[in-house]
Amino acid sequence: MRRSVTFAIFTSILLSIALSEAQYLQAQSRNSSGNGFANGVNVTLPRKEGSVRFVAIGDTGSGSKKQHDVASVLLKSYQTFPFDFVLMMGDNLYGGEGPKDYKRKFEDVYKPLLDNQVKFYATLGNHDEPAQRFYQHFNMGGKEYYRFKKGNVAFYSLNSNYMDKKQIEWLQGELAKDTSEWKICFFHHPPYSSGGKHGSDKELREIVEPIFLSHGVNVVVAGHDHFYERIKPQKGIYYFVSGAGGKLRAGDVKKNSPLTDKYFDRDMSFMLIEIVDDQLYFQVISRTGSTVDAGVLPRQNKKS
Repeated sequence: MRRSVTFAIFTSILLSIALSEAQYLQAQSRNSSGNGFANGVNVTLPRKEGSVRFVAIGDTGSGSKKQHDVASVLLKSYQTFPFDFVLMMGDNLYGGEGPKDYKRKFEDVYKPLLDNQVKFYATLGNHDEPAQRFYQHFNMGGKEYYRFKKGNVAFYSLNSNYMDKKQIEWLQGELAKDTSEWKICFFHHPPYSSGGKHGSDKELREIVEPIFLSHGVNVVVAGHDHFYERIKPQKGIYYFVSGAGGKLRAGDVKKNSPLTDKYFDRDMSFMLIEIVDDQLYFQVISRTGSTVDAGVLPRQNKKS
């Protein structure tokens, strides 16, 4: 009798969890302006002429159906918010890295965006081979770390797998002469994160944070932890984790973390970002097309 009662309770709990998840997904669809991702995404960014518009998405390279779901929502976002490029936070290809893998895990997934000449700028994750830097669609120019500029914004892609002396000297030299109004660094391992699986990479932070502070870096975006998190500004710098573009580690954010301003670890997601003069607007979209975080951040008053 006791085993029967225990089994009944266990079954009830599982049913409750399943119903809760189903209700959550239904609510996500309803919250997307009543449409769900099948009929469009309610983009709230200003879309001002001359602005710098882009996406931040990480840990994408699974080739899974859910990655395709995210890509579908990304395309629908593009239709109302035509961004120019996508920043990739690394782990661009899980598993094999042959020609078929590049096609199945990247080209097939993002083909409509590639056809519209949207550029993808990659950084290397711990699951990525260095040879990815030669792949034309990752726009790395054969380099493991590099810089490019769009409008009043300079972007720095770093290789956080191996922050050697040569890369540090390059970063310091480039930042020292950079007069851009915004400086954004993106790479794989997060200096700050509330993830239970990985969390903050303190060793990396000890190396790069003093450089960021000395040279006026405004924003840092990383991946590695498979969720979204907006970190409370650290020493005046805005930090984000956007590592749920192809994989999810559900429930991984430590609750009541002193680092967290906002998090979302119940589904996959990506960030839409628009920079207008001294304002950075952001909107985080889930796999179902719902907005899970949004806001505007002023450019910090920093000396070059």
